[in-house]
Amino acid sequence: MNQKKYDITQEGLEKLKVEYEFLVSTSRSEVADKIKRAREMGGTENNAEYEDAKNEQAFIEGRISSLENIILNARIIAGPRQPGVVELGDQVLIRNQDGKIDRYTIVGTTEANPVEGKISCESPVGKALLGKKKGNKIEVRTPSGMIKLQIIEVS
Repeated sequence: MNQKKYDITQEGLEKLKVEYEFLVSTSRSEVADKIKRAREMGGTENNAEYEDAKNEQAFIEGRISSLENIILNARIIAGPRQPGVVELGDQVLIRNQDGKIDRYTIVGTTEANPVEGKISCESPVGKALLGKKKGNKIEVRTPSGMIKLQIIEVS
C-alpha cells in the first residue's frame, strides 16, 4: 500500500522535526508526571486532574503519531522548475479585485498557515494559482464567494 506523500519545504520539515523532538523528549515525561501526581492525590475515578492529564496525553500521542507519519512520508519541495510559473514553494504577489496586494507562499497542506502568508496548494486560491504566470488574471470560488486576482510577481 502506498503511503500518502506530504509536500513540504525543507524549512517546514525542520520545524516539524523540532516539534516532534520536543513532544517526545519533554512533553511525554511532563504529562506522565501529571498523571502520576493526579493518581496519587485522588485515584483515577472522579478525578478531574487525572482526566485532564489523560486527555493531554492522548493529544500528545496523537500529534507524535501524526508527525512521525508526515516526517517519514515527506517529499521536499525542490523549488522552481519552471521560472515564472507558479509552483509549490513559490512566492506569489497578487492584487485582488479591491486593489489590495498580498504575498503568498504556495506550500503543502502540512505547512499551510494563512497568518504567515503560507497557503495550501489544495486551497481554492492555491489551486487556482498553480501553473499560472505573471500578469494572469484568475477568478476563484472561495467560501466567501467569487474573487478576482491578478498575479503581479512569481519568485
